Amino acid sequence: MTNHWNDFQHTDVFLAIGCNPAENHPIGMRWILKAKAKGAKLISVDPRYTRTSVQSDVYASLRSGTDIAFLGGMVSYILEKELYQKEYVMNYTNSSFLVNEQFSFDDGLFNAYDEEHRSYDQSKWGFQLDETGAVKKDPTLQDPRCVLQIMKKHFSRYDIDTVCKTTGTPKDHYLQVLETYCATGKENKAGSILYALGMTHHTVGSQNVRLMGIVQLLLGNVGIAGGGLNALRGESNVQGATDFGVLYDKTNGYMEVPLSSDATWQAFIDRITPKTGYFSNKPKFYTSQQKSFYGDNATPENQFGYEFLPKLTPKKDYSHMRIFETMAKKQMEGLFLWGENPVVAGPDSSREHGSLANLKWLVVVDPFETESAAFWKEEAGKKPADIQTEVFFLPAAVCYEKEGSLSNSGRWMQYRWKAIEPKGNAKADLEILHNLASRLKKAYASETTPAAKQLQALTWDYGTGEIPDIDKVCREINGFDLKTGKLLDGFGAMLADGTTSGGNWIYTGFYTEKDGNKSKRRDNKDVGDMGTFLNWSYAWPSNRRVLYNRASCDLNGKPYNPDRVLIKWDAAKNEWNGADIPDFLKAVSPEQADGAGKRPFIMSPSGVGNLFANMKDGPLPEHYEPWESPISNNFSSIQLDPAVVLPSEEYNLKGDVKDFPFVATSYGLTEHWKSGSMTRNQKWLSEIAPYMFIEISEELSKEKGIANGDTVIVSSARGEIECYALVTKRLKPFTINGGTVHQVGMPMNYGFKGYARGAIANTLTPHIGDVSTSNPEYKAFLCNVRRAK
Repeated sequence: MTNHWNDFQHTDVFLAIGCNPAENHPIGMRWILKAKAKGAKLISVDPRYTRTSVQSDVYASLRSGTDIAFLGGMVSYILEKELYQKEYVMNYTNSSFLVNEQFSFDDGLFNAYDEEHRSYDQSKWGFQLDETGAVKKDPTLQDPRCVLQIMKKHFSRYDIDTVCKTTGTPKDHYLQVLETYCATGKENKAGSILYALGMTHHTVGSQNVRLMGIVQLLLGNVGIAGGGLNALRGESNVQGATDFGVLYDKTNGYMEVPLSSDATWQAFIDRITPKTGYFSNKPKFYTSQQKSFYGDNATPENQFGYEFLPKLTPKKDYSHMRIFETMAKKQMEGLFLWGENPVVAGPDSSREHGSLANLKWLVVVDPFETESAAFWKEEAGKKPADIQTEVFFLPAAVCYEKEGSLSNSGRWMQYRWKAIEPKGNAKADLEILHNLASRLKKAYASETTPAAKQLQALTWDYGTGEIPDIDKVCREINGFDLKTGKLLDGFGAMLADGTTSGGNWIYTGFYTEKDGNKSKRRDNKDVGDMGTFLNWSYAWPSNRRVLYNRASCDLNGKPYNPDRVLIKWDAAKNEWNGADIPDFLKAVSPEQADGAGKRPFIMSPSGVGNLFANMKDGPLPEHYEPWESPISNNFSSIQLDPAVVLPSEEYNLKGDVKDFPFVATSYGLTEHWKSGSMTRNQKWLSEIAPYMFIEISEELSKEKGIANGDTVIVSSARGEIECYALVTKRLKPFTINGGTVHQVGMPMNYGFKGYARGAIANTLTPHIGDVSTSNPEYKAFLCNVRRAK
C-alpha cells in the first residue's frame, strides 16, 4: 500500500477492483465502512456480485481478464473531459516529457519488437534530451510528442462502447463508475484504489497495476490522505516476506540479484545504479548488506564478498512455473517448500503434482501435512512404491507459538510475542532455519569447494544452541556503524566504504540506541488526528505512513486539502511538519535551488510519477486477451500479450472456446485461507464450508439443465474435477460483441487433506503468467461444465 488501513477513513471514493475486502479482508473492511458512514462512496468492480458489492454504491461487473480495457476507458474519459488535476499532473508527473521520435505504436505492437524472442528493446522508448543531457519538456502539454498527448492518442481507442462490448459491463453501470470516481480529480476529493490477486493473477497483471497507478496520478490521488494505490495483502506477513527477498530475482529491500555476467562487483553496481534519484544510493545499501551477510569476510579487497553471492544466469527464469517446468524435465534434484503447497495452489496443479516425483528429495516446512507433503501417498492417487522422492516433513509452529515481527499491507512492522509453546515437535521457522544454517556451516567447514567457500564466509552468530537469539537478528536487520558498534538511526547513515552494515535498508531505523525495537511500540496517541499513530509500531521507510506525501501539497508546500493535512511547509521553522513523516529530508525547502523540494516521487530518477514508463511489455498498458479467451481482441489484431513467456512443451495445454465455452475465475473463501492447509484442519471452519463447488448463474443452470446441489464435472484443457453446483444470482451472463458469454467461479481452497476435502480448482488453470512477475493467470481461463450423471 502507498497508504494504510487506518487511512481509509479519509477516503471519499473507493474503487475496489480485483479484490473483495468484505470476505477476504473482513477486519480491514471496517475502515471502509467507517468512511462510508461519513459519506464515502464505494465502487465494486467484480465478475461476481460479492459481499463487498452488497455494500457498494456502484457495482459494475466485468469479464475476467479485461481490466485494462475497463481502466483504459477510465483514462480515456479523464483525458477527453480534462478531469485530471492539472497542477498535479503538470508538476508531479512526466506528462510534459517529450518522447523520442523512435517510439511508435501500431495495431497492438510498440516499436522495437523482436518476434523471434518475444521481447522488446526497451532502450528505444526513451525521452528526447537537450545538449546538457536533460529531458526536453513541453510545459503547455500540447506537443504531440509529450507524454500526455501520446497517452491521449493511445487511450482514445478505449471509447465507452468498445470497452463495454469487451468487458461485458452494462454501459449505464460503466458510466456510473466513470462519473463517480473520475470526479475526484476536479473536486479535491480523495479517491483510493483497492486491489488484490484479482488484478495481478493475469498475463497482464503488472500492466493492470501500472494502469491503476496512471489513473491515480492523473487524478492527483497519490501521496494524499485517503488516496493511493493500495494492495490488500492476502495474509498477515506477505508484505514482510517480499520485503525480505523471497522474490527470486530480488534481495532484501527489492534490490537486484547479480547476474553471472556481472564479472565484478563494480560492473554489477554500475549496471543497476541510476545516476540520479534516490536509488543512486544503491552502492551504500548493497555494501552494508554485504557486511551484514559476511562480516569481516567482506572487505574492499574482495569486493565486499561479491564472489560469495549467488548469481542468476542471464535470461534464465527462476520463478515458480519455470522451476516446475525444469522439474518436469528431470533437471532438478531437490526442493524446499516452506509454507507453500503447489499441489493445491500451483497452476496446472496436477502436472506440478506429477513433477514432484522427478525430485530426489523434497523438504516441506508447514504446520500441517499438506497435499504437497503427501503427494506420494495413495490418498493423492499415487502408488508409493513408484515414487522415489525422499520426503522430509518439518512441522512448523503456528503464529501464536513463536515471536517475531509481521509487516502488514500498510507496511507497518508490528512485533508479536509468543503466546504458547509449540505443540509436539513443531519449531518456529527461525529456529528451523538457524539449525539448518548452523549444521550446514559445520558440515562444510573443512571443504574447499565453491559452495563451501560461500557457507564458510557467511556470518552466523545468533547463538550456539538450537534456539537463536531473535534480538540479535533484529539488530542485524537494522544495521550498525561498524566503527562505533552503535545501531544506525536510518538508512541515510549507510556508507559504501564497508564501515556500516544493514540486513535490509528499508528497515534500517526500526531499532535504534535511543528507542530500542520500534516494532514493539504500542502508543495509541494519534498526534494530528489523521490515524497515522506514529508511535505505534514502525512503518518502512523511516516510519512514513503515506508514501510520496510531498504530493499532497502544492509547489509551495501548501496542502491541497486543508482538512486532511499529512505534512506542510512551515516557513517560520524552515521545515516540513504535520501528522506524518515527510517523504524526504525534513529541511528540504520548496524553494531549494536544485528543485529537490518540488519532486515528491523520490524513488524515481526524475522525481516525478511515471505515466510513461518502460516495462517488458510496453511503456503504456494495452489490452490483450487472456491466454484462453472466448473472443478475438477488439483493440488490435494481437491476441495475447506479445512479450509473455509461453509454457514449455510439458505444460503447453491451451483450450479452445469450441470445447470450453465458459470463462472461469478462482477466488478465496472467508472460511478458508489460501490452499486451506490450515483452515481445513480446523473442525469448525470445515463445518461451515465443507464442500468444493462451482458457482454458475441461473441462466447457465437452465441452459445446461443443472440444478443447485447437483454433482458436476468441470473440465479444461488441463484436466477435469468433480464438485457441487451452486446456482446463484451473484453471476450474470455477459453480452460480449453482441453475443452471450457465461462466467463461472470456483474457490481455490480445497484439496485431499484435512476435515473439509474437495477437488482442486487449479487442476484447471493454465501454466502461463505475467511477463514481469511470472504471476500465473489463475483468474481468467476457459472451461466447460456438465452434470456428472
